Parts: sequence; C-alpha cells; structure tokens
Amino acid sequence: MAVPDYESLMQPVLDVLSDDESRTAAALREEVAAKLELSDEDRAERIRSGSRLFDNRVHWAVSYLVQAGCLTRPRRGIVAITDRGRELLQAHPDRIDGNLLEQFPEFIEFKNRAGKKRKRSDVPATASTTAISSTPKERLSEAVDEGNAAVADELIRRIREREPAFLEDVVLELLTAMGYGGREGAAEHLGRSGDEGLDGVIRQDALGLDRIYVQAKRYAAERSIGRPDIQAFVGALHGAQAERGVFITTSRFTDDARDYADRVNARLVLIDGEDLGDLMVSHNVGVQVEETFTLKEIDEDFFEA
Repeated sequence: MAVPDYESLMQPVLDVLSDDESRTAAALREEVAAKLELSDEDRAERIRSGSRLFDNRVHWAVSYLVQAGCLTRPRRGIVAITDRGRELLQAHPDRIDGNLLEQFPEFIEFKNRAGKKRKRSDVPATASTTAISSTPKERLSEAVDEGNAAVADELIRRIREREPAFLEDVVLELLTAMGYGGREGAAEHLGRSGDEGLDGVIRQDALGLDRIYVQAKRYAAERSIGRPDIQAFVGALHGAQAERGVFITTSRFTDDARDYADRVNARLVLIDGEDLGDLMVSHNVGVQVEETFTLKEIDEDFFEA
C-alpha cells in the first residue's frame, strides 16, 4: 500500500501506544509500519530532500498529537499516550485527523500561533481551502510557520524539564545571538549569593558602563508571573544601579504585570514562553536547520530584448 498521509497515521500511532507502554520514535515507526503492513519499498520511499517519506509523516502525526495533548514526551526521544489520547481513540477508533484535534484548545492555540506570523485569521485554514485559495509560495510559508511553531513549543517543553540554571544559560546565549553584548561586550551568568536575584548581565561595552540585567524564571505553563515578581525585579535593578532589564519566563505574564512594567521608570522587556520559543527558533538557539527549499520564479530580465 502507499504510505498514508500524516493525518491518516494519527489513529495507528495512538493505537500502537494504547497499551500504555512508552516507546522511542524508532520503535513506534516500526510498529506502525507493521500494523499497516507497509513493504520495505514503501518504507524506503523518500521525499525530495532525501528524508524517508514514512518517517517524516509519522513525525508530524506525533507532533500534532502532542500539540493536542493526546501524546506526551516524558523524556528525550520517548513518546507515550495520555488519558486524552486514549479517550479520543476510544471515541474515534477508525480515523483521527486535524479536524478532530481542533476540539482541544491547546491545538487551536498552536495553530493560531503559526497563523499570527502570517497575519491571517486566527481560524486555521482547512486543507481544502488552502489548496484552492493559496499559492504554492503561500502554502510553503504556512508549512514553515507551522513547523517552526511546533519546534518552538518543543523547545519550551524541553527547557521546563531541565534545571533552572539551564534556562539562565539559554537566555544569555539567546541575547548574545540577538546581538546584545556586541564585539566589545560580554554576557555573564550571575545567580550567586549577593546578586539580589539577578540571573545574568549583558555588558554592552568593554568597560561595562552600559549593562542589561536578566531575570529568568522556569515555570510550568499554568503558573503566571504577576506584578510582585516584576516589582522585585525592578528593586533588584535599582540595587544594581541599572536602568534596563529583561525578564524571561517559560510561562506567561499577567496583564497587571505587563501594565506595571510599562509604567516604571526602568526600561523593561518581558518575554514569555511563547516569545522565547519563537526567538530561539529565529536566532538558531537550540535548533538546527533540517531542510532547505528553493522556490524559483521566472527571471524577467532574461527575456528582455
């Protein structure tokens, strides 16, 4: 049989994992392929970039199910089913696709985040409307945005699984990748006794006269950063005789926290988990380029007399 599309692989993926045993990605692919009775020739089929078609489609089926909360990645390279995934499989034993996943708010939020980058409606386009109304360039852009949004989410999940000091190192590397610190500056990890809770500092010049202090909080998605946390950060900045600071979290900020940050004398930038993931993807921190596509167009100058 031909290799199914990634949506058609969602039900087999959940079915294989429904025995409550976690699996590596490789083991999962093997069992799904056996369940579908795919031939070696089917498994060997490759897309233009050289990746195996089946492996790529299983990867995206898993990624979408993770975004919908139907699968989880309990540790690196391992995937397991959740209670939601079991309930979805029980309710829809024959087929599961993206339309069914849209009943879950986490999946809608994921789709909308990718859509925001394209400045389009927050309602995810269906496959049929996309094929009819979008140009190949638009569809390619949409696919890249959606893929990067999934990677950004995975980055934040991975960071939440690590120790707090890991996030502190990540944000300094990110700010350096964004150009802060410059040629003569430097980034220093603080977090020691006497640093008043400040986790890092970016020195913009060789003498350290221009400094940006950093606070990093590794929190679960459910926990929000409120105004008291920002007030404490402002106090720490004043204690360091600093006027600029960046507060980064893997969770989110309350409206009250953002309003306070806008009104204080110090220049504050608040970066939540969603923005952190996007910035890491944009500046190649914690990620690598998987594939590069070249879309060509007619060179009009070639045909001018």
